[in-house]
Amino acid sequence: MQILIIHQNFPGQYKHLAPALAQAGHMVVALTPKVDKPTKWNGVQVIPYKIEGGSTQGIHPLVSDFETKVVRGFSCMKAARQLKEKGLNPAVILAHHGWGESLYLKDVWPEARLGLYCELYHLDEEPHLNFDPEFPSRAPELDPVRIRMKNLNNRLHFEVASAGISPTKFQADTFPQPFRDKITVAHDGIDTDLLVQNPDARLEIPDGPVLTRDDEVITFINRNLEPYRGYHIFMRALPDLLRRRPSAQVVMLGGDEVSYGASAPKGQTWKQIFIDEVRPRISDADWARVHMLGRVPYPTFMAMQQVSRVHVYLTYPFVLSWSLLESMSVEAAIVASDTAPVKEVIEDGKTGWLTDFFDTDALTDKVCRLLDDPEAREAMGKAARAFVVKNYDLRSTCLPQHVDWVHRLATLPAPKPMA
Repeated sequence: MQILIIHQNFPGQYKHLAPALAQAGHMVVALTPKVDKPTKWNGVQVIPYKIEGGSTQGIHPLVSDFETKVVRGFSCMKAARQLKEKGLNPAVILAHHGWGESLYLKDVWPEARLGLYCELYHLDEEPHLNFDPEFPSRAPELDPVRIRMKNLNNRLHFEVASAGISPTKFQADTFPQPFRDKITVAHDGIDTDLLVQNPDARLEIPDGPVLTRDDEVITFINRNLEPYRGYHIFMRALPDLLRRRPSAQVVMLGGDEVSYGASAPKGQTWKQIFIDEVRPRISDADWARVHMLGRVPYPTFMAMQQVSRVHVYLTYPFVLSWSLLESMSVEAAIVASDTAPVKEVIEDGKTGWLTDFFDTDALTDKVCRLLDDPEAREAMGKAARAFVVKNYDLRSTCLPQHVDWVHRLATLPAPKPMA
């Protein structure tokens, strides 16, 4: 079977699935703007295409987001037509459609079954919108219109999609009917064979200490340090946390950019804004125990999780971070926000402790209590790993689910674009 994969940052969520399909004997082709020339990766033919065009100056703000998706979709369609002329005729197209690349692929291959990676359908009611009163909508009266326009990409894709797949129930449930009925919940998978507890783990801090499991290490991970992932809440807990734990080392990962939500004020970063807010309340000696490592190679990321004594995870009601499940896999003791996506994997008191997202005092108290309770840390860590191994293991559970989903996708009806 010929399978075409679309992802603006390939392999992305297809890191394991694409090679598995190629290894099973399928012809797998990936179309992506990430590479400059054709290449072969783990049995997958990776073909480049260029995004031609850009945003129109002065375009209405309600249209600007969709325009970027049209530009990407049209560019991808041109490349797809060239592949069709060379003989590619995929039975199945797998697409992360969030950036719009796959908008017009059914116009190229009407008989193909389009399977979507369904990350999120944007909702205009609380708690999905205006969850955090500190960062309200700039024009709340326009929120329903803005969100509806933002979902136009989702709606146009589902008109022609045969099925969807979503990593968590929370994410799948954001999609309305009849879309939701087409979506299978199956996580991308956690490599629980790799992500294990390591008593000998060592985390080397640049120009700082070498941390091991003998140290009192508190960890916090974001792709980017920003409010959507509770960075501001954790920072505001730091002064009291450092005061109450004079031996603790705090290690934080995350970049200076924005993955989700609004950008910081012009010329600033959320990272520095909240450093500046709390730094006057933290002595130089205590600040020396705070280590912001930015973005690091995966072995460093893994070592950080393995030396963690207590891991803090906070998020708005949004896409669940892989890092939480990875921390659970290494038997980390976790304090996490009591928000819907988290409660899908953390059972309070069993696989971690939940805390109110906004309550910095409760967060600090629970972290300190857990640091003082090695028996609770061990019990919850083991329960967390057992839960991940049972439900999210890459090889025994998730990858087989995804492969089976692709095979079922190939047997479904193939809706055609409507005029």
